[in-house]
Amino acid sequence: MVLTIPPGLDSQRALGSDWEAWLDRLPALADSVVSEWELTLDGESMHGFCSLVLPVRTRSGISAVLKLHTDAEAEESDHEHLVLQRWHGRGAVRLLRADPGRRALLLERLDQVDLTEHWDEEACEIVGRLYGRLHVPPMPQLREQASYVARWTDALQRDAHAVPVPRRLVDQAVSLARDLCQEPATAVIHGDLHYENVLGGERGGEQAWLVIDPKPTNGDPHYEIEPMLRNRFDEYGSAVAVGSVREGIRRRFHTLVDTAGFDEARARDWVVVRSILDAHWAHADAVRAGRPLSAEEREYVTRCITVAKAVQD
Repeated sequence: MVLTIPPGLDSQRALGSDWEAWLDRLPALADSVVSEWELTLDGESMHGFCSLVLPVRTRSGISAVLKLHTDAEAEESDHEHLVLQRWHGRGAVRLLRADPGRRALLLERLDQVDLTEHWDEEACEIVGRLYGRLHVPPMPQLREQASYVARWTDALQRDAHAVPVPRRLVDQAVSLARDLCQEPATAVIHGDLHYENVLGGERGGEQAWLVIDPKPTNGDPHYEIEPMLRNRFDEYGSAVAVGSVREGIRRRFHTLVDTAGFDEARARDWVVVRSILDAHWAHADAVRAGRPLSAEEREYVTRCITVAKAVQD
């Protein structure tokens, strides 16, 4: 098998030596898994931010995809196979085979149609209904989302003087995060559920929307909402949008909360926390690289601040 790494994935070499090492190993890794699992390549390779995805067919002719996740971003993928087993195709892609040591997953092949082309409120209703299928009771093998949030909040507080976010929002996010992290986890959460992580598939002979690419932890279901507000941000100001950016954000927020049956105040608090933590990550990335924020990063920070402000009265 001759594997060409997609340019978009190969460009991640710029993220550091760990990425370079994984990308150098990737062709041989893919070849070995394809051979051992008796798979046949069946289309052009695809990729996400952290993974290579190869369309394949099994020896018995089943259409599937082989997902190989980088070990440079290892922690978030440690338990993906466990939660996919737990969901067992209920609202999510089916897991066919896994080798956690090599971060290799064989998954059912879904349609390459996601929710990005759906009217955003309709897409929010679809995701709001999926929350209830995914938020199963906590699993003992998973980490606590609160432990991550506490660590990220400590970093935000340390950089409060430098992060390009109004200080009142930083202080608010830190205070809210401290309180929220005191609460026990009540469910398994996906962690990165947005429009591109919901694909079309089939269940029971009917078309269904199914989630992919979980970053699973045990946590608060209200944690999930923020990516749905931050993604497809440009549409808020488009010709087809109704009302202001603030109104568009609030419509999505209330659609998700109402469809899922969430507590509005708790959902709002988590949106504020996640938005400001996201803004801090952009700042921290620039600091680690020893450079000022790029234009793209400045725009991202502005988006995060806008979402945090919009959901508040």
